[in-house]
Amino acid sequence: MDGSSQHHYLIALGSNRRHHRIGAPARVLQAALVALASEGMDVAAAAPVIETPPIGPSLRRYANSAAIIRTPLLPDALLALLKRVEGRFGRRRGQRWSARTLDLDIILWSGGSWVSARPTLIVPHPAYRRRDFVLRPASMLAPRWRDPLTGLTLAQLHHRATRG
Repeated sequence: MDGSSQHHYLIALGSNRRHHRIGAPARVLQAALVALASEGMDVAAAAPVIETPPIGPSLRRYANSAAIIRTPLLPDALLALLKRVEGRFGRRRGQRWSARTLDLDIILWSGGSWVSARPTLIVPHPAYRRRDFVLRPASMLAPRWRDPLTGLTLAQLHHRATRG
């Protein structure tokens, strides 16, 4: 842990599979925020849960949200923590885009860009700029947070991604 400063992260949350104890996907996302807080993350803000259609072969609709968290962890360490939390919720490695109990992704961080090889981590998340299910809740939380690569705000990116 790099205890010298607090980093801010925008995290995307998603679920489209009921958890046997917690319940429906929207409740899974709420429980995930509690789990992150219990791991020492300061959950500064969370967007309302939205329902979105699936991408890929999954047939189940998703519950999606976003959160801003503060932590001294650098991106690689935060990714490891997010993977542990996903595992505790029953996430297993498998087919990409399949149904999942919990998906936690690092979208942005206050340090700008980050690339690591093992495991592969690229921040900002490479695909988020065209995903309404990420941009809609993210722009509710931090409309003026600027993408470090494009210079556009989350509100501008959301508008671009959803205009007809």
